[in-house]
Amino acid sequence: MLADILSVVDGAEVVILGEVHDNPAHHALQADVLAVMSPSAIVFEMITADEAALVTPRIAADAVALSAALDWPNSGWPDFAYYAPLFAFGTEVPIYGADVGREAAQGAFAEGAAAVFAGDAGRFGLDMALPEDEQTMREAEQMAAHCDALPEDILPRFVEAQRLRDAALAEAALEALEAHGPPVAIITGNGHARRDWGVPALLAIAAPGVSVFALGQFEAPPQGDVPFDLW
Repeated sequence: MLADILSVVDGAEVVILGEVHDNPAHHALQADVLAVMSPSAIVFEMITADEAALVTPRIAADAVALSAALDWPNSGWPDFAYYAPLFAFGTEVPIYGADVGREAAQGAFAEGAAAVFAGDAGRFGLDMALPEDEQTMREAEQMAAHCDALPEDILPRFVEAQRLRDAALAEAALEALEAHGPPVAIITGNGHARRDWGVPALLAIAAPGVSVFALGQFEAPPQGDVPFDLW
């Protein structure tokens, strides 16, 4: 699998490595890819830009100290042991954070992604309504992700929060690319890595000349069309 990934990823300026967050095998493969591709910088969905500033070369390899500095036990993310080998690359390359924070996510839920995005919302298409078929599919996916337990009228709000997170990841990747050159790696969940409406789609709007590779990782073979370059 690693050889297959590396044969496709070579030459990509942004490499998006998807995951199921609590699957340790997915993180192990991400670490293997990072070790070989030698990224210029790494963007994490799991931390904010302020938290990324804490991941200095001195602390990056100390999993206990870094977990404490990031207050990871209270973050809601899976065991830090899954992510520690990925953050350890911060001893050599800059770490970027793209988590929008709770207040911004709640703002997107209430007012829409464009209203709370800290950057240029139009650059990433946040000021445009989604195509009707995409909106419908994204709402259905949000319903499924929440065990079919959500009222239908709030599904569009969940989609807006997802769009905000996609844009934050895309913006951080472009910032890292401008500052450090390629290749920039992104560590994120599969939903943000998908090509049809995740980070790759927003990068295609904001920077169509940037080449992107997107990897999806699953726990069972997916059905139908799989919107990744490789899975």
